Amino acid sequence: MRVIVVGGGAAGFFAAVSVGEHHPQAEVLLLEKTDKLLAKVRISGGGRCNVTHHQTNIRKLAASYPRGEQFLRKAFTHFAVADTVAWFARRGVALKTEEDGRMFPTTDDSGTIIRCLQDEADRVGVRVRRRCGVHGLDVDASGRFTLHVEGGGTLEADRVIVTAGGHPKAEGYAWLQAHGIGIVPPVPSLFTFNMPGDPVRALMGVSAADVRVRIAGTGLESRGPLLITHWGMSGPAILRLSAWGARTVHDMGYRFTVQLNWLGTAGEEPVRAALADAALARKQAHNANPFPLPQRLWGFLLHKAGIAPHRPWAEVARKDRNRLVDLLTNDRYTVAGKTTFKEEFVTAGGVALGEVDPHTMQSRTVPGLYFAGEVLDIDGITGGFNFQAAWTTGHLAGRLL
Repeated sequence: MRVIVVGGGAAGFFAAVSVGEHHPQAEVLLLEKTDKLLAKVRISGGGRCNVTHHQTNIRKLAASYPRGEQFLRKAFTHFAVADTVAWFARRGVALKTEEDGRMFPTTDDSGTIIRCLQDEADRVGVRVRRRCGVHGLDVDASGRFTLHVEGGGTLEADRVIVTAGGHPKAEGYAWLQAHGIGIVPPVPSLFTFNMPGDPVRALMGVSAADVRVRIAGTGLESRGPLLITHWGMSGPAILRLSAWGARTVHDMGYRFTVQLNWLGTAGEEPVRAALADAALARKQAHNANPFPLPQRLWGFLLHKAGIAPHRPWAEVARKDRNRLVDLLTNDRYTVAGKTTFKEEFVTAGGVALGEVDPHTMQSRTVPGLYFAGEVLDIDGITGGFNFQAAWTTGHLAGRLL
């Protein structure tokens, strides 16, 4: 039996190794259209590789996927976080858990994961061919596949596993649509919010630990750390919101207003009371910060409220304090555009999940054709969830059930 895996990323390697383990006699060929293998693995987590997330409850784990939750609940019953940790441990790669639940190799080096995957592929006999993109697929009456590769030529296979990743445009899925496979139009997910010309960008590098972010006019909100960048705003709170609101903000043309509570869920009255503390009366405004906010951010908000930094706090007018309270709990910024989160491009969209058996990853339309990874209409929030989906779907596809 000859199996071709299309795509040399995390899901592709995991699927190829899974085939080799479940079907030792199979000939496995992995195709990668570029010259780079496991590119996202290398850059993930700032070069440390966020392998997965320490969430062993399947229902809670699946709830971290804006698209694919119900599908993955079923898939995770076969292979989930504990299985991923054990899989790498059996191959000498230990993982550690950080305070926020993200899991990394103890080496803090994505090269550890890359070498492990490549070594396993070599061990089970996977052949890898780079610069070999696929642009067409034929299936004959017997169910045998012919793949048309870029630059001319064809390859034959008994089974095909597509792990080609997400595409920014629907045209990237045309060769699958030609066989009646439904495609959900792709839109970006996991991106930062651009705020052209806004003075807040001068605070580049400043972060706040607990911010509630809402998109005005929608029910979308997120809470967590927020990072101010030279483009606008990023960090977990923004990235999670971009994932959950991927289609909504796409339809809005990436132009909308965000409302920020810089103090998490604190209401106006508790904030007003904190600012009225007698202990602040003799301090100058720039030193009268009773909240866990960075000093540069506090100074920025004072300026925005029209409060001079060296003014004694006791002399700050009530209307100015009220303006500051409003900024602390309901600050507003105009978003006009997006920027991809580093190089970790993630799409919402791809092969419609109704087209795929969640227990096997086999196409319901084309027998012998399987899917894994981001080519599916699955995407998770940041924190290792997208890689976990890749390991799970790759493992299941490789069983070739």
